[in-house]
Formats: sequence, structure tokens, C-alpha cells
Amino acid sequence: MIAAVFVSRRARRIGRRDAKMSARRDAHGMSDCTDFIRTSVKNLIWPALPGNAGALALALQFQLEQSQWWSLAELASHQMRQLQLLARHAYEKLPFWRERLAACGYRPEREFNVEMFRALPLLSRAEVQARGEALICRDVPPAHGAISRGQTSGSTGTPVIYNGTALTQLMWTAFSLRDHLWHRRDFSGKLAAIRLHVPEAERGFWGPATDGVVDTGPFASLNVTTDVEYQLAWLERHDPHYLLSLPSNVEELARRSLARKLRLPHLREVRTIGEALPEGLRGLVREAWGVKVSDIYSAQETGYIALQCPDHEQYHVQAEGALIEIVADDGTPCGPGQTGHVVITPLHNFAMPLFRYRIGDLAEPGPQCECGRGLPVIRRIHGRVRNMVSYPDGRKSWPSLGFVRKSAGDKIHQFQCIQRTIDRIDLMLAISAPLTRAEEDEVRATIRKALGHPFELNLVYCNGIARSASGKFEEFRSEL
Repeated sequence: MIAAVFVSRRARRIGRRDAKMSARRDAHGMSDCTDFIRTSVKNLIWPALPGNAGALALALQFQLEQSQWWSLAELASHQMRQLQLLARHAYEKLPFWRERLAACGYRPEREFNVEMFRALPLLSRAEVQARGEALICRDVPPAHGAISRGQTSGSTGTPVIYNGTALTQLMWTAFSLRDHLWHRRDFSGKLAAIRLHVPEAERGFWGPATDGVVDTGPFASLNVTTDVEYQLAWLERHDPHYLLSLPSNVEELARRSLARKLRLPHLREVRTIGEALPEGLRGLVREAWGVKVSDIYSAQETGYIALQCPDHEQYHVQAEGALIEIVADDGTPCGPGQTGHVVITPLHNFAMPLFRYRIGDLAEPGPQCECGRGLPVIRRIHGRVRNMVSYPDGRKSWPSLGFVRKSAGDKIHQFQCIQRTIDRIDLMLAISAPLTRAEEDEVRATIRKALGHPFELNLVYCNGIARSASGKFEEFRSEL
């Protein structure tokens, strides 16, 4: 897609890598989508001349196509150049950051360097919630565009209020378009989205990421809180080429499709957002619909964090938009195979600078990807720290419970574990038929074995388990 636009620049970079790597880049590059580039000039369709918005989007993609192949050192160098500007702005405009930056040795007349950056204390989610307006700046460079305000979904009941600008929104759409291009989507196809805070609606184009850039097929949306049976009928009616939804919703749709042997004939790919991808979902989707899953890691207050590699199931950090660290409890960097806290520093939000923001997620970094991209790798995203199980001896671990449905003769339609105390867990169960005493014992034994501890397990039967106010669903939730 748009490959011809970038060929000459890519050729000039061959000297940086050997010929074999250059061939690999071309193999993983953007397939031709010139037939879909939207032109702004009447009676001219080839070569297309996009309008201002399209030209800006393509200019960003031109740069992103180059930077994805840079080394980690090159990427880090450019990140620090951008952080130098952000640090000066934060120091001058916000007393909160002036105090923190000064404490690590920074002054506007000095260069902001890696040592100063790493000396900054981590900024917790709770602190962002508590500080509120102290982190928000209303005096931003005019070229960054209008300031907008939003809030996170508030999965814990307390949302994060944040400010952004037209520039941060532009970067959001740029990474969305990169995701389309990486995964070589056919823009003429139909896109269906089942997500939160959207009405049931249809339109003739996909949305902001492609608007002004390429002509696309139609788009249909449905709220994720809609009854799943209605969702299935809606999907059958629209028969999309691409489906976007939350992993927990995709899982339920795929399971019901399997039970009914329902296929979606034109479906090519499922895209997931908003929740940690559970183990087994990729296989379930392949079994149900015969397509792959492409996952996206983002946060409303920070933008895109990582996109799934187009050739592998791990994730590439979107280093052009944010500096991402994965650190242990003591703040030291994690290496491949280690799980740590995700720490984010968005590079372009001058309306709400966030340096070293510990968002509350756990993830595992990975080694450089075999695809050849230099963008940092996240091997696995575990999800929220609050969803870890706590043990009486002080340990914590990440529970893996997806196979619980298979116990009790597949009678379990939906379940959720809630840790009420250090030694008690309530297991909420929505079932298709009553469980026998032996099946209840089997469920308890399965969970105790998975958690590695003889927790007191209280089975609570219900008709269904509602999504949280955020629209997300968590198989394990701790109230400690």
C-alpha cells in the first residue's frame, strides 16, 4: 500500500543495511493501494493529488516508513531531541514539572539528557488522578491546534481526566493508518466495529485514519453492551471483511459461532483493542472463522503504545509517538523474559505532559523482531496490575484461567473470579445447565490448581456477568 511513494527514499537507505535486509523490507513493505488514494483535483485520478489532510497524513507515513527500520540507538536519539522540547515547555508552564525537572538537574539552558530523564520519579496513575489540573497546560504552541478534553473509561471507578491537542489526535490517526498498512488491509472492504460509546450506525467510509487519504469501503458500528445474540445477527447481516472489538466480546462471539457452525464468509481479519488478549483467543478465532487476530495496545490518555507486528504475534512499540519503558518493582529495566510495569512518556502532548507515567499495566519485553524492524518489542501484554492474584505469603502472580470453561462438561457459559480477601475468592458463574456436586468440585479443583493455592472458593450463580462501566470485562479481579 502506497509502496511506490517510498521506493526512492528506501533505496537511498540501502547502504545502512545489507542487500538481504533491504529485500526483507520490500517483502514486508506496503502493497500497492494507489487505486484508492483519494484525489482532491477534479478529473484527476492518477497520479492522485490528495488535499491538505491527505498530504499531511502521507507525509507522516513517509517518515514512519523510514523510522521503523532504524536502530534502537537512532530511535532513542530522536526521542531525546523531542523530549528536550517537551521538558522545556513543561518546566516553563507547569510548576509541578518545574519542581520535578529541577530536582533531577534540568534547567532550560541545559540539554535534557538520558540521565536526567531516568532520574525523574515514576508518575503513578493515582497521582495523575489526584493532581488533576496541576498536570494540564492550556498554553500550548499555536501550531499544535485546538485543545480537547477527555477521560479514560474508569475501569476502577475513577477515570483519568486528560487534555490533548489536534497534534496528538493527528499522531493517533497516523498510527492507525500505519496499522492498516502494516497488515495490508484491503481498503475497499467493509469494516465493522463493536465497541463502547458508539451508536448502531452505518456510513460509507472507515473513519479519521483513512479520511482524506484513501477511498474505502463502508463502515458499520454497534455498541459492545448490545446483547450478544443481537450482535451475531448484526454480524451475519453485515458480513464484514474486518471486525474490530474487545477481546472478551470477540471470544463470546467466536464461541457462539462455533456452537452454531456460523461462518462469516467474507471475514479476513479480527482486530482487538481495549483489553489484554487472553491466551487461546487467536486459536479460537481461527477455529471459528478461519482468520487471524491483530491486536492493538493503546490508552486513551497516552495514545498508541504498540501495534502487533504484521509478520509475528508480538508487538512493536510506536517509538515515534512515545518512549516506553518496562521496569521492575525497583525501577530497573526489564529484559526479555521478565515481566514489569509499563511506563509511558508521550512525546507530543504539550497540553498534558506526562513524564514516566506508570499506567498500571504489566508487560514483558522481547528481543529484536525477526521482521527486521528496529522498533522495540513487547512480547506479551499481561494487563492491569490490579488483576493479579495475591497470596497470603505476600506473593503475587498473573492468573491464567481461560480453560475454566472446559471444566464441568462445558456447562459454564461465562465466569469471573473476584478476590474478596487474601484467602477467599468468589467465582461468579453463568451456566447453561445446573452443575452437579462433582462438577462443582471439579471447578474448584481446576481453579486451585491454576492458582497454586487452596483458596476458599465460593461459587455464585448468576444469569450473566455484566461488563464494567468502562465496557471492559475481566476474568479475574482483585478487591484487595
